[in-house]
Amino acid sequence: MEQRQAVIQELSRRIGELKEKRKAVILAHFYQRPEVQDVADFVGDSLQLAQLAAATSAEVIVFCGVYFMAESAKILSPEKIVLLPDEGAGCPLADMAAPEAVRARKESLPGCIVITYVNSSAAVKAESDFCCTSSNALKVVLAMPPERTVLFVPDRNLGRYIANRTGRNLELWDGYCHVHDRLKDDEILAARAEHPGAPVVVHPECRSAVIDLADYVSSTAGMLKYAGTVDAPAFIIGTEQGLLHSLKKSYPDKSFYPAAAHMVCPNMKLTTLEKVRWAMEDMAPQVEVQPDVRERARQALMRMLEIV
Repeated sequence: MEQRQAVIQELSRRIGELKEKRKAVILAHFYQRPEVQDVADFVGDSLQLAQLAAATSAEVIVFCGVYFMAESAKILSPEKIVLLPDEGAGCPLADMAAPEAVRARKESLPGCIVITYVNSSAAVKAESDFCCTSSNALKVVLAMPPERTVLFVPDRNLGRYIANRTGRNLELWDGYCHVHDRLKDDEILAARAEHPGAPVVVHPECRSAVIDLADYVSSTAGMLKYAGTVDAPAFIIGTEQGLLHSLKKSYPDKSFYPAAAHMVCPNMKLTTLEKVRWAMEDMAPQVEVQPDVRERARQALMRMLEIV
């Protein structure tokens, strides 16, 4: 353990040097390894991070996350170099919606409005009318004309949650986050029994049966805020376990327990400090988005921001 800590300290020092040399900003999603979060300039949700990076004077964005997140950074900052330390870090949810399939579904629903969750590829965003995040999907859907058909891509659980909250009849894509979808209601009940009185906080990518048992449903950033506003000594967290690191750092006097031990995303854990260093040394792998795709995807993101 001490040897590994020494390695982490040396890697962090070297990454700091490279950050200055490359004029870089380092972004880390809440689900990243703790040591990767600790070396980042910003830790947060994917779109929030891309927006923060766009507002900086950095010439290089090092995105510690998965591929669609780095694409979003490139969409919002086309003039910057975007590095993804592990180019194999993908997202099974995003992969469940291909642009060709979305186009075909649109054609089967003439006049529909396509709202696409940001957890999707740039090519799928480009096929969309609006994007949304887990925190603003409710507002985006409510802003649509009630007489229009809405196709919600790609997360069925998030779409079902929004449909239940709004009363809107959404056409749901059959995609899901394997981490959140695996969480079951009996696991929530078991966690409650183990930690009585602890509020249960879950992500809207979870199944309806899990959401129905929760005290609070929110995006990762919303969970972090909620833990600071509720007078409770302990919380049960129903999302990927990487968030627990930020929760513990923000509220060291509180306790946080994962809703289930299996809530770990292997893709999010592919990024290591070694890979961050190598990416900054080699300036690779770089993420690119074709200009026509980038512009259409950017328009879908901008339409979302006009609403929220």
